Amino acid sequence: MVLVVFLLAYLIRRQLDYQDRLSSDQLWRQWFHFGSKVEAGHEAGIGAGLALAVLPALAAGLLVAALDSIGLGFAAYPMECVVLVLLMGAPGWAPVLQAYGDAWRRGNMREAWESIQDQLPPQERQAGFAPGAMHQALSRVFLQSIFQRFFLIGFWYVVGGIGLAVLARGLVALKEQWPQAAARSRFTFLCEVVAWLPVRVLSVTFGIAGDLAGWLRELPVGPSQFSNKLDHILMISANGALTGYALDPDRFFEIHPKEWPDFGHRSLNAIRELLNRSMLVWICGLALLVISGLI
Repeated sequence: MVLVVFLLAYLIRRQLDYQDRLSSDQLWRQWFHFGSKVEAGHEAGIGAGLALAVLPALAAGLLVAALDSIGLGFAAYPMECVVLVLLMGAPGWAPVLQAYGDAWRRGNMREAWESIQDQLPPQERQAGFAPGAMHQALSRVFLQSIFQRFFLIGFWYVVGGIGLAVLARGLVALKEQWPQAAARSRFTFLCEVVAWLPVRVLSVTFGIAGDLAGWLRELPVGPSQFSNKLDHILMISANGALTGYALDPDRFFEIHPKEWPDFGHRSLNAIRELLNRSMLVWICGLALLVISGLI
């Protein structure tokens, strides 16, 4: 049933994303404001934040365990599906990427930057970006967002059940939605910890779903492959798995200067197709695990 629940939740979530509906960010933001003090001089600390992330995860895990203990484990599957739909999803990206691609085609880099600046980290929300640097910044944020809102949740749901899936999403929400913006960086390390294994699994999946030879050329060797951060691994892996210099704007311009106006749109399409194929590989792998009786 793990496969059925995840596949159904994923398909529902994709449809909601197409319609730009039901963002879980707002739910987490309200939950954190409800459970923390935000008055000056009374800010809740990192312990309070962790408690607010652990509490719903613990409640979900205990509920499933309780239903299973009384022989009603099947009743937990609809609940898990609903929770996964709420946890996953990245609505709002489609119009942003469309506006960005259209502005790039027109050669209006100022408009392209304005269309994506709210999606970028605060330190990168500055005008004057070179087109190549701007595109790589957007690609990095997009890859990380989709990983954290689909692959990270799916990985921990399969490995540890709905409780771990909620916890993983809660830690990401703390990094992005905690009321005290200055304290959000404290949760970054925890996000890197929960993402350490799944992002490396996704990196391998990129090689399977894309250009394996190119991925092998970009694959880091030595101790750095264990210490690289989430966004760095995603960018290196995707760059190797994609053909046509889809994540190398400068090189693309050198080789195909006449096709430069289409680069932004083509590159983003290539990234999305790689992510879609990678999710298909994960679903097929999960199906094989179910058939073999390992889960």
